[in-house]
Amino acid sequence: MTDEIVASVSKVIDGKPDAVRSALVCLLAEGHLLIEDVPGVGKTMLARALAASVDATVRRIQFTPDLLPGDVTGVSVFNPVDREFEFKPGAVFANIVIADEINRSSPKTQSALLEAMEEGQVTVDGRTHLLPEPFLVVATQNPLEMEGTYALPEAQRDRFMMRISMGYPDQRSEALMLRQRDTVNPLDAVTPVVTAAGVKQLVTWARNVHVAPAIEDYAVALASATRSHPDLRLGASPRATLQLARAAKVWAALDGRGFVIPDDVTALLTPVFAHRLIPTRSAGGARARTTADAIASILERIAAGVRVPIASRQ
Repeated sequence: MTDEIVASVSKVIDGKPDAVRSALVCLLAEGHLLIEDVPGVGKTMLARALAASVDATVRRIQFTPDLLPGDVTGVSVFNPVDREFEFKPGAVFANIVIADEINRSSPKTQSALLEAMEEGQVTVDGRTHLLPEPFLVVATQNPLEMEGTYALPEAQRDRFMMRISMGYPDQRSEALMLRQRDTVNPLDAVTPVVTAAGVKQLVTWARNVHVAPAIEDYAVALASATRSHPDLRLGASPRATLQLARAAKVWAALDGRGFVIPDDVTALLTPVFAHRLIPTRSAGGARARTTADAIASILERIAAGVRVPIASRQ
């Protein structure tokens, strides 16, 4: 079933297998995905292709400077007939929510997603409303250097399991796009290949992947190293460590294994950790570059100093 999802999304996103796999990992690990890159490279198309491949409710929110928190979560409206306030659900009430250009709205509106992403619910006027399951937020954002963008708060970034970049397509893929998309919308060819109930079954399947204590110690050691790194002012949170382990389970399951190996953790370290880290001012440079360098140095040191045995096949 996972192969069918990948094949379905790949009809639209050609030549980006890593991006497609990352989106699937977030879906099955019950995380959320942040796609950051320049305009026009397929960020929103990836989100829409994933949503179209799942037979579930999908809502798209175009984040703009005038978007209000109530537009996202919903509002209470007075009903003059019953003389009571009724809750009108916002756009976040869906299985898959596409938050397009999330950093073009104010931090106040961005933070409207915090409770939803962490707890699967929203609270409006003192009343709590549960969101449907499964629940996935796929957010896109442009680099902060772009005009009219706001930096995501640290608490908001920490809610995203992974941050990825699409990158420009290679010449073959771009030429194929010109030939195939001149008169046809590729999304028209995408049909659902799995139901919401099927996604929940896949989530349970991935949860049962075995993680040996040595692998858990390895993940904790990597997270701890970010908190004492001289070039980092803010290290990975305990939430990041937990999400790294969850993502590694799915990564192993997609490779047909019932157990996690160190390479699963290593492969996911940058997309899971990098967007949560903040470099010191003395480190200089762009955040993406300095945090990636710090992660690379941590991997080199931890891998050299800690032996991590292969997980048990139990």
